[in-house]
Amino acid sequence: MTRIAIILGSTRPGRNGEAVANWVLDIAKQRTDAEYELVDIADFRLPHLDEVAPPSLGQYTQPHTKAWAEKIASFDGYVFVTPEYNHSTSGALKNAIDFLYKEWNNKAAGFVSYGSAGGTRAVEHLRLVMGELQVADVRNQVALSLFTDFENYNEFHPAPHQEGAVNSVLDQVVAWSTALTQLRTTA
Repeated sequence: MTRIAIILGSTRPGRNGEAVANWVLDIAKQRTDAEYELVDIADFRLPHLDEVAPPSLGQYTQPHTKAWAEKIASFDGYVFVTPEYNHSTSGALKNAIDFLYKEWNNKAAGFVSYGSAGGTRAVEHLRLVMGELQVADVRNQVALSLFTDFENYNEFHPAPHQEGAVNSVLDQVVAWSTALTQLRTTA
């Protein structure tokens, strides 16, 4: 069965992303088209990139990199839950992505973002990164506003229509991840 990671892309204390990622996982678990798992980058305690060789060589030496690579390689696709910090994604998520290369290749990705402008600028940056990693990013995305989907900017209460948006993203991520299976097995 197709395996999709819901990647929680913030390590900030008091982060809004934890509630958002758990909400996405709850919606995903109601589906039967794939296996879904929450992957919290904070659990991997990745320092700033500390591998000597470029990730494209796959010559990982650090135990934290090897554990991260094994986890990411086990999935067929990803849904990134990202905040928007200063018109981009979190430094922690970008760092986690940069640790690896081939583990991302020939898979699909979707995005659930949040911020004052719905996190859309963070997703724009992530789409560029995904292209370099040979990840097919899907068109649909979920953009959660700190003004309308959160109370007092930190208590998550998504608008009812957002559940449909999550399912649209999952539909596309599962379809693309499944379609790319052949490419992954021949690469």
